[in-house]
Amino acid sequence: MAPVNGTIKRIVSGKGFGFIATGDGSEYFFHQSACNETPFDELREGQAVTFEKGQGPKGPRGENVKLA
Repeated sequence: MAPVNGTIKRIVSGKGFGFIATGDGSEYFFHQSACNETPFDELREGQAVTFEKGQGPKGPRGENVKLA
């Protein structure tokens, strides 16, 4: 699957997850374990990222998250 562009909307560092917003208004949950090349601790709200769309038990999920 081709990577999708997005922006870090929110980081919940104490719990190890965050949310990515895309240009079409969609929002994707991601867990720190989905950050491959970029450490989760280095991500900040507003940063541009690329990721792959996935599906988790509670809805859309970002996978293979990395800085754009």
